[in-house]
Amino acid sequence: MQNGDHVRNDIGHSFSHPGLILPTQSVQNQIHELAKTLPPPRKQNTACDACRSRKVKCNRLPGEDKCQHCLSKNYPCTHFVQQATSEKKRSAAARRPRNISTSSSSSPVSASSSPIAEHNTPPWFKAAFGPWNSGRLQSYGGLNMQSTTPTLLHHLFAPESDSTFMFKSRSPGYATWGDMASKLEDEAFRAEFALDLVEVYFQIVHTRLPLLNPLQFRARLNLQATQQRPVIAKQDEPLHPALIATVLAWGAKFSEHPLLVADRERNGGQSLLAKALINRTRELAESLKVHRIPNPNHVVISLLIEPLQCQDPRHDNGFHGFWLTSGIRNLLGLQINHKSVMADIKDPEARGTMIFAWWMACLSDAFSSFYYRRKPMLDDDDYDIDFYTADQNTQEATDPTAPSPREQLEFLGYYRAAHALARISRTIARQLWRPSTDQDGIPLDSVLLYISDLSKWRDAHLSKVGVPPNLEANWDFVSAVSACASDAQYHVTWVALFFAMDEFGIRDDTLTSSNINQMETAKRRVMEEALQASLRIAALAGVLTSNGYLKLDPAVMHVSCINAGNLLARLGRPEVFQCIKALEQYSYAYEETKEHAREISREYDVALQKGPNNFHQMASVINPSSRAFHTEAMSVEALTNGNGNGKHHGNTYMSI
Repeated sequence: MQNGDHVRNDIGHSFSHPGLILPTQSVQNQIHELAKTLPPPRKQNTACDACRSRKVKCNRLPGEDKCQHCLSKNYPCTHFVQQATSEKKRSAAARRPRNISTSSSSSPVSASSSPIAEHNTPPWFKAAFGPWNSGRLQSYGGLNMQSTTPTLLHHLFAPESDSTFMFKSRSPGYATWGDMASKLEDEAFRAEFALDLVEVYFQIVHTRLPLLNPLQFRARLNLQATQQRPVIAKQDEPLHPALIATVLAWGAKFSEHPLLVADRERNGGQSLLAKALINRTRELAESLKVHRIPNPNHVVISLLIEPLQCQDPRHDNGFHGFWLTSGIRNLLGLQINHKSVMADIKDPEARGTMIFAWWMACLSDAFSSFYYRRKPMLDDDDYDIDFYTADQNTQEATDPTAPSPREQLEFLGYYRAAHALARISRTIARQLWRPSTDQDGIPLDSVLLYISDLSKWRDAHLSKVGVPPNLEANWDFVSAVSACASDAQYHVTWVALFFAMDEFGIRDDTLTSSNINQMETAKRRVMEEALQASLRIAALAGVLTSNGYLKLDPAVMHVSCINAGNLLARLGRPEVFQCIKALEQYSYAYEETKEHAREISREYDVALQKGPNNFHQMASVINPSSRAFHTEAMSVEALTNGNGNGKHHGNTYMSI
């Protein structure tokens, strides 16, 4: 079976939805180019010795050996100081121990080797960015780095009773996966099914997590049943088995292939095959030491597995940050957080992917730490990479008449805004994690700082990255989900801050009358902002739900819907039903959100009977009648007509 026989066109996948506009393969490739071609960190000043001593700008024209100052003065244009500084930095980076635990047998550097190899390159650097399939990793369940793709598919799609993967409970044969599952015994069907899942992945997940090159992945997905995977050149290097498994598991979450439809019909709307693929993907990744060995492939796999799983931290298989932490540890092991190391990666594809992976991990660590109340793994001084900005000179426009996705995102300033909001979230998360906060409350000065920072962020960024003034009827899937997610990510910060203040309270050691008034004023401000934010999120969720988009969301909007729904339910606000419907639609891919919807619905029923309930430290600013806020409900129609941009005047939203 040849790979070329299974190349799909843009509509050759099983997922379909009336009126849904999904990105074509050309747009998928553009999205990846946007991610990988973000420019590397800015170079440090390379002034010559003469200009450096005079502290003037060193201006050397292209093609000239000397700068303009040295030419005019007939000075020798030397760079001894800069060279000495660069050598010192590279040596320090190479000697710095990697912050990751690896076994001695798998470490690419021996204890006796020199920290600096040829051309001042750390000896682990080539190994880390070279071929992953060196054969040093043990096999698992008959699978190893040399296993062919057909062999991998045979194990991934095997019935649980026959699978080499380990599960607590097993069912005989394919029966639990529906009436069509027995077709997976046929190798040709498995290959066709796998290709369908790959296409669904790139249609849906890739638009939000563009870590892979679609063209290269399709070309390297070798379905030839040879004894070993052939390696012809670097670009033809076979895909990591755990990466293939991860992509297939993602595709199974959203695919409407008849086999998966039958599986869901048999099992109450949930696919047991999709769940099995997630479990097997994790087991395969663990067996191949993805979480332990610093490697670019392992970084990507870790970052893709984390949002693939159950996102409820209360579940055994829920969010515990393990794979996100593994991805960050791998990045630190590769020293991607160092500007000097990043600049040494010569391959533009590898460098671009690692830059994007770093910022994806950095942002995810900050937001998840705040949402789930854990200590952030990264801090501001853990990296010296400038947050990337646009370099329009490097943009290669495929269509000069139309703006590319890169230009659109550059104009919106998404990346700068996301990093600024992540730093605020990281600061709050560190405060909430401290035992002193649990014991004494959040310091008043910190609360005032958070309010100020969030207000400044809104003024600087929300109009650029949030929902635009007029939501066009022909908005495509990528534009709609991206804008709504960015908009909701800001607003849920207010809601999460409200719940943190309600749980811990505010601490002020002086207890003066002016400070007590200041505390109550801060509480009222956060309460008003959180209520407005919840109404905003409910309206956004209503827009996405009405278009069927949330059944396709890879764990981006669920935290916003849950937090907003909880606050609206406790206040007895009817707008909560937009969040409930959103979470019910979300349960198509994330089963746990249906339970969240039920819990929110029960909370709302209690509030209708008893009034606003289940508040603690913030109870003093909650009126017994939630309607006393006189906040104008934000309907889906009002939002889509441009009313409600997240800017407050009093207690109502003003139109853009």
